[in-house]
Amino acid sequence: MSEHVAEIKWEKNAHADDASTYSRNHVSHFDGKQKLNVSASVEYKGDALCADPEQLLVSAAASCHMLFFLAIAEQLGFLPESYCDMPVGYLEKADGGGLEITRIELYPKIVFSGEKRPDADAINRMHSGAHKRCFIGNSIKATITVCDYSE
Repeated sequence: MSEHVAEIKWEKNAHADDASTYSRNHVSHFDGKQKLNVSASVEYKGDALCADPEQLLVSAAASCHMLFFLAIAEQLGFLPESYCDMPVGYLEKADGGGLEITRIELYPKIVFSGEKRPDADAINRMHSGAHKRCFIGNSIKATITVCDYSE
């Protein structure tokens, strides 16, 4: 078991565009070394220059999947050179009436080098293995799907 700690800090400030409300901007600190400016999504009076929690969830799921994919590829003797993804999360009305991220679609583009190159079946198996092992994907109820990939 391991623990993963973050700290968020918010202080009351005026909203830049709406004097009748407060700023949603805050800072997430990670291990005291990195910080990330965060806000609500623009639809909820957030700052477009900041990441929003929904984007962070989608990014975390895609990052976790990628890291397991790369580990599996290495174990199988493949040499990934680059991995780029543009994941999309869908905030939709849930059965109970509230909103939730119901699904996340991954669109990884992977470039391999070396003489040993995976075929489509091998890539599908690596994605399947990454999906089964991903801590984030296993922790959320949103459906995560690899929709497209290419080299």
